[in-house]
Amino acid sequence: MTRLPILKMVLAVIVFGTVQSVILLQFNWFGDEASTAAKPIDTLLDVTIIISSFIFAIVCVALGYALIKWRAKPGDESDGLPIHGNTRLEIIWTIIPVIIVLGLAGYSWAVLDDIEKTDSNALHINAYAQQFAWTFGYPEDGNKWSEGELHVPVDRQVIFDLQAQDVIHSFWVPEWRIKKDAVPGLETEVIVTPDKEGTYSLICAELCGLGHTTMRATVVVESEAKYKAWLNKQTTQVPEDILKTTNQYEADQLKKEEQSGGIEGSGVIEQ
Repeated sequence: MTRLPILKMVLAVIVFGTVQSVILLQFNWFGDEASTAAKPIDTLLDVTIIISSFIFAIVCVALGYALIKWRAKPGDESDGLPIHGNTRLEIIWTIIPVIIVLGLAGYSWAVLDDIEKTDSNALHINAYAQQFAWTFGYPEDGNKWSEGELHVPVDRQVIFDLQAQDVIHSFWVPEWRIKKDAVPGLETEVIVTPDKEGTYSLICAELCGLGHTTMRATVVVESEAKYKAWLNKQTTQVPEDILKTTNQYEADQLKKEEQSGGIEGSGVIEQ
């Protein structure tokens, strides 16, 4: 059996993987960074790109060598020789991907754990999602309410309590890198520290109906003083029906009907 040109194949993998990594790392895949979470998330992506590039290079080099070395000769229509698989090789190419996946999973967990650490002075804001609009409540400032426009102070951690009023929506500001689903009846939150002033877009990243593409809101990141000044101008409070998720509202309605006798018991009627 002809020995594989291991050294040449390793060099080919290194060159191919390096070139591919360098090319792919030239692109700014996520755009501008505007939160403290953006940099570690982008670094995680870069590491994943590099690892994936070399895995792809290994596959391509091995496949290319096999196609050239053992290609069928012109006119050869015979069947290939019956051979048994290489157990040792199969164990190796199973264990190595498992190690890589577990390593990336551990790295991802460490990044997520770090960016979701809460500060003692974090600002809480309620983000209400419903087809096809975003509205916001500020419970720490008299539960004031804004429609379609979110204001947050720069360099201060914000915890968004997500409330879905109808179907599943998704809270996503691309420059913050954070994306989280808002699910009816389920409490979810987004933790982010904006570190760059400017105007951004909050986008629903979950297909939620015919008007999904229009479900956006303006996000204004500004100084603490400007944020307070804007908030002081707001006079509307969060409407009562918005304060409840759909499931909570339906549960209250069901309870009221039961108390008023609108729903009959399910006991057995004796004959």
